[in-house]
Amino acid sequence: MTTMTLPPPRTLGPITRTDVVRYQGASGDLNPVHHDEPFATGAGFPAPLVVGMFPAGAMFAWASDWLGADNVRRVRCRWQAPVFPGDVLVISGTIAKMYEEGDEPRVDLELVATKQDGAVAVRGWATFVRSAS
Repeated sequence: MTTMTLPPPRTLGPITRTDVVRYQGASGDLNPVHHDEPFATGAGFPAPLVVGMFPAGAMFAWASDWLGADNVRRVRCRWQAPVFPGDVLVISGTIAKMYEEGDEPRVDLELVATKQDGAVAVRGWATFVRSAS
């Protein structure tokens, strides 16, 4: 079976409020908890929350930049800690399993986006077709 070398971890941030608002505009998620300070603090948060799909999308982009978006077969994620403007994330992963499914060589990845304080913001799992060479 082929051996694979993971790409280096990717650092994202510090995430700015502008990053969040731009993501909101692109995604259509205009919930004020992500950009309105009084609304977010009134809901009990110390600041507006980063949209959850922002770090999750960055995490899956790290994997698809490596293995190719056309090779994605399955993704899922679990949000574990809130992300706020000013946070820095380190995105990395491990190879969990390499195998054949039907006529496709596949690889399962375990992915993680970790905040600067060590808290896991998002954990993910992805299956990709891998190069047979």
